[in-house]
Amino acid sequence: MDKKLLWEKAAAFHGHECPGLTIGYRASLYAIRLLDLTFSDDEQVVCIAENDACGCDAIQAILGCSIGKGNLLFHLRGKQAFSFYNRTTGRSVRLVLRPRPQGLSRDQAFAYYHSCTDEEMFQVKEATIPLPERAKLFDSCICDCCGEQTGTKWIRMDGDRKLCLDCYGLYDRFNV
Repeated sequence: MDKKLLWEKAAAFHGHECPGLTIGYRASLYAIRLLDLTFSDDEQVVCIAENDACGCDAIQAILGCSIGKGNLLFHLRGKQAFSFYNRTTGRSVRLVLRPRPQGLSRDQAFAYYHSCTDEEMFQVKEATIPLPERAKLFDSCICDCCGEQTGTKWIRMDGDRKLCLDCYGLYDRFNV
């Protein structure tokens, strides 16, 4: 594993280098070491990110977790925390970013994240969310209101009409 090439791959995917990208880069490398991970061409590796920030791009580029494959999931909590799962071994880990020293400039934070140890950067915890099932494919149907094709899982019945979530609306007895 050439760390320099992985960093360049992550930065190219993200579009620039920044402290946030470094967090995902370092989390990916640490997860590789802890769980014996390799690039996921399907759903062998799963990541649940508790944020939707820059670091998620590094995870996509380095580990092959992506929204489209269904192995990058968001459990938005505003935390720099990532749960990684190895489907092959059944092992998992949750990496939580430790607070960095206060008062660092952007450049200093970037340098700090590249120079500290994995253990200084992340707290290692047990994953709290069970390994999600593999992504499913759903049949589609046409919304009777807007005419757009929608996955059947997201269709609601209104009398005999099949409506997508946008057309179905919310039930509110005060604003009818």
